[in-house]
Amino acid sequence: MTLERPSPCKVNLLLNILGKRPDGYHELETLMHPVALVDRLVFEREGSGLSLSCNDATLPTDARNLVFRAAAEFMAAAKIRDGVKIHLEKNIPQAAGLGGGSGNAATALLGLNELFDKPLRQETLGEIAAGLGSDIPFFLQSGPALAFGRGETIEPIEPLPALRGAAFLLIHPGFGISTPWAYQQLARFPTALNGRPGRARELAHALGGANLEQAAPSFYNSLEAPALEKFPILALFQEFLRAHGAAATLMSGSGSTTFAITRTLPEAQALGERFRTRFGDRNWLAAVPI
Repeated sequence: MTLERPSPCKVNLLLNILGKRPDGYHELETLMHPVALVDRLVFEREGSGLSLSCNDATLPTDARNLVFRAAAEFMAAAKIRDGVKIHLEKNIPQAAGLGGGSGNAATALLGLNELFDKPLRQETLGEIAAGLGSDIPFFLQSGPALAFGRGETIEPIEPLPALRGAAFLLIHPGFGISTPWAYQQLARFPTALNGRPGRARELAHALGGANLEQAAPSFYNSLEAPALEKFPILALFQEFLRAHGAAATLMSGSGSTTFAITRTLPEAQALGERFRTRFGDRNWLAAVPI
């Protein structure tokens, strides 16, 4: 039996760091939105053991890969002894703040649970996901969501009216930003490290109205403080996007992807062309409907 499933990515419409916790993690609140830009995973029951292949030769296909680790955790929890082959087709940039790897891990859990006739409850999948990484539980559901704690406590919300019919323009500059580095640098930015609680719900409430422009000032990312200081080109990207019609623009996660929100997909596509004219073809761009 073979099963194929898409693996989407996400953007953080808001990422607010609330301080460092005694366990070494950072307390945060975030509003995440899925993006219909996907990798693909193919699952096959065959042979013995677990094997992973990938179209990107730079990615490991052993326990260093989140898909492999998620599959191994699933098979152990479900007491699966059959052989499984997984193929990962990567399209989403890596180290981009888009959660591509986290989405792959969640899709592996969901896909394997379906492949083996759902031996694990959703709660068990959530526990495995949270143990593997903070962003992974978000991808076990398919809509926008608030997240709290270190990001693993997920509160799904209804589709946001202000984003109805809108589009994302995603821009990756060709370099990544290390998530551990970004968090370590927050110590130099006390305001960003110790944010005001409640901002995530405030943005969700603002986007619950129909006016995207009124909500735009509430978009926020604490990790922009160190990232834009070290990589000022990202600030230039945002200035250009705002000056040429973006309703909102922000860095997603720890970066380095910057996204703009436009009112329609044709506007996002046109903005992407203007961006290429200004900054050249070295950057990866994708215009995606919301």
